[in-house]
Amino acid sequence: GDDGSSFTLTWVGDGTGVSEQLDFISSLISTDYGKSFHDISHRINNTFIRKEYGVSAGPGNSLHVILTADTPVVDNPGGVIFTSTDAGVTFKSIQLPFHLAQPITFHFHNPDYLVVISIDVSPGKYCPRQVSSCCKVLFLVPVVEADRRGELQLKRTEDLGKTFTTIAENIFSFGYIGGFLFTSVMEDLVRCTYTNTVSQHAHHCMDIPYLIHFTIFYSVLDGDEDMIFMHVDNPGDTFFGTMYTSDDRGILYSKSLERHLFGGQRKSDFTNITSLRGVYLTNKLEEDGRIRSVISFDRGGQWRLLTKPENVECGENVKNCNLHIHGEHSRYNRITPMLPLSEPTAIGLVIAHGGVGDSLSSSQHPDVFVSSDGGYNWRGTLRGPHHYSILDSGGLIVAVEAQHEGQVKTIKFSTDEGQCWKAYNFTEQPFFFAGLASEPGTKAMNISVWGYRPEDDGQPMWVAVTIDFQSLLTRECKDQDYEEWLAHSTGQGDPKTDGCVLGYKETFRRLKKLSVCRNGRDYVVSRKQSPCRCTREDYLCDYGYYRHGNSSECVRQPNTADQTLEVCLNGEEEELLTSGYRKVPSDRCEGGFTPQPRAETIVRPCGEKPSQSPPASHSSSNTHFDTPVSETV
Repeated sequence: GDDGSSFTLTWVGDGTGVSEQLDFISSLISTDYGKSFHDISHRINNTFIRKEYGVSAGPGNSLHVILTADTPVVDNPGGVIFTSTDAGVTFKSIQLPFHLAQPITFHFHNPDYLVVISIDVSPGKYCPRQVSSCCKVLFLVPVVEADRRGELQLKRTEDLGKTFTTIAENIFSFGYIGGFLFTSVMEDLVRCTYTNTVSQHAHHCMDIPYLIHFTIFYSVLDGDEDMIFMHVDNPGDTFFGTMYTSDDRGILYSKSLERHLFGGQRKSDFTNITSLRGVYLTNKLEEDGRIRSVISFDRGGQWRLLTKPENVECGENVKNCNLHIHGEHSRYNRITPMLPLSEPTAIGLVIAHGGVGDSLSSSQHPDVFVSSDGGYNWRGTLRGPHHYSILDSGGLIVAVEAQHEGQVKTIKFSTDEGQCWKAYNFTEQPFFFAGLASEPGTKAMNISVWGYRPEDDGQPMWVAVTIDFQSLLTRECKDQDYEEWLAHSTGQGDPKTDGCVLGYKETFRRLKKLSVCRNGRDYVVSRKQSPCRCTREDYLCDYGYYRHGNSSECVRQPNTADQTLEVCLNGEEEELLTSGYRKVPSDRCEGGFTPQPRAETIVRPCGEKPSQSPPASHSSSNTHFDTPVSETV
């Protein structure tokens, strides 16, 4: 324990057992998964470390770690960092000629390369490119608060900073997610948000329907290499809006979900269920003011209510009984201690707080629910709010009951995805709970329970108890402990289409619930894929179209004039004839349903009137641009 008033914990590497604890007075390191800690303050010259972003660890199994010293800005020409390439065994001090404005970011594939943002504004500054050397700054904002005046510039380099190309100017804000880069630019008194992919050199204004009359808040919810989820607020303080999904270029947007909840604190319950492909979970605000949870299994193509768990019943007067999940709003308001949890290595497993009824309850005592099939079916598993974590690639779940005032001494664990739980008293001296900490990646069998005990002098004594479940699960899993599982299967309908989502089926080899064994660190998710024939479910509704109710058919928006869409892009105007459908990005279906007629593109210089003769060239491009009046955050 330690008497610091606060601390931070960071894991370093994969399978190393190394974690670093900083209480900003001393620096401690553990090489045995938190069972014991050693003071390493002398390795960094007894320097105080920053509270906000004092420690940065490299990606994946990298052994790189950087500590940022807490140095005054006024009296120093720059900050100081301590770099280590051996998980904290040794450190090297580096004097920076600037002060950090944000945490240091590692390149995902090469931890020797770093990106930083400085609070300094004078040209000629340097930033670290490698852990042991420096390179010239990649991006410079030469004017203080330039973002407020729209004076930012976006520049691109493909030779590690030797040369730059200006992509955009007059920028108010910018950001990135997945493979997309966003910039908010003022054009002719209109704020437009541009996007491009990593491989594109041109920036294109996003086209989101019905943003032409108001200054609208909108937010990027999620994105990957193929698609973006975008929330667009309704005018006024309504706390809801419309969710849109993009094409594979992030330019054309179509309606996915109406009345999507987005609260006054700019918090969204939108959640990507990473344990099963294509699954997203969120909450919507109904016209009667009630909040209901909905889930999509096809990347936002269709949304449905969650099914009621078989082992939980609703009250007698409840007409529509469904499961509703607490998200970021509930955590912000301290109704639940954790968000829904899923991991790519724990196939199909989802853990979340929620309740059953006709809407989401504001009760301070939600229960814990578990799904083993990515959200299709659920079961109640723990009463009351808990902190939980996934270990051993889903073969082990642990939980500690959330206590607002009381102290904890018991951890619960399950080896069958929450069907049965056992309790273990991990200490004879209870303490106030602060958090669960396990090695990232879910492969570990160790979990540390952190907290503090008040001492006689009034100072908190920090406590960490590490529980090693390898002594419980001593047997390594064998072939007979696994089974074949078809993802997204409902067990109903045509066997040829059962399990088809986004154009193909996936069959996983995963642990049987009744097998009490450990997957181990060498466990790798095994899957087999096979293509499916195309159906309407493999398509999103095109610009100006939407799905009415639970229908899979895309119908025209009432206030769109006709099927011909006009575009002006790079000095040329395109007329697009749409069928109302566009394929979901990354969908792999073959044959089957093919929307008719196919999209037809007519290209001519902007401002030129259309010719009466047949078009000279055709392509299958589906693009529409407008200039929405909008504001990004």
